Amino acid sequence: MPTYRDEAVILRTHKLGEADRIVTMLSRRNGKIRAVAKGVRRTSSKFGSRLEPFMVADVQLYQGRSLDIVQQAESLGAYGADIAVDYERFTAASAMVETADRLNESEATADQYLLLVGGLRSLSRGEHAARSIMDSYLLRVMALSGWAPALVDCARCGAPGPHTHFGPQLGGVVCSDCAPAGSPRISASTLALLQALMGGDWGTVDAASPGDLSSASGAVAAYTQWHLERGIRSLEHVTSIPRVGAR
Repeated sequence: MPTYRDEAVILRTHKLGEADRIVTMLSRRNGKIRAVAKGVRRTSSKFGSRLEPFMVADVQLYQGRSLDIVQQAESLGAYGADIAVDYERFTAASAMVETADRLNESEATADQYLLLVGGLRSLSRGEHAARSIMDSYLLRVMALSGWAPALVDCARCGAPGPHTHFGPQLGGVVCSDCAPAGSPRISASTLALLQALMGGDWGTVDAASPGDLSSASGAVAAYTQWHLERGIRSLEHVTSIPRVGAR
């Protein structure tokens, strides 16, 4: 069986036996990978710390029948320590890697990898509010997976916006003619914030009011969980995200 190298973000790990771990990674060229890292739980392990969640590593793997084997790991981005010391960064990063893990194998592309690396790097440096970095990542990763929310024109009939109704199950904003009875409304300022999060307009995001940030986070969380068809457990621990509309 051949060996291969790739860059990868560590999404999660599970104990295996007394000293090994199963490591789930999102790689740049090979999609999601599940591999056994032998002996990494021993204090003498040379690369165990490089295979922790939120870390980015250059890994060499041996292709096995069911699980690959990690042979080497060199650190490319040691983001874990700076993220773990801050609760908001940690919970946001946990929601991001859980979302990346939930996406189908066919959606694990190089763009997905680069987006997650950029988000974790920004979190570790504290460049913006952790919740905003997470919201921007979730919107963009959904778009890369083919589920971009409609944020201007009506998601159903295409009528030019702006519109004031929003629903996760509707595909984003909809006009008053297409909106079902009782569908939630979205303010113009919250809609502008969602557009800024999607487009990376960080000047607008950083200047947003707490109320708009909270409303936008609720919309992003509900939209993401609806289209993934199951909850993201880590989102329950992200501060100030209202629980609305999850399927």
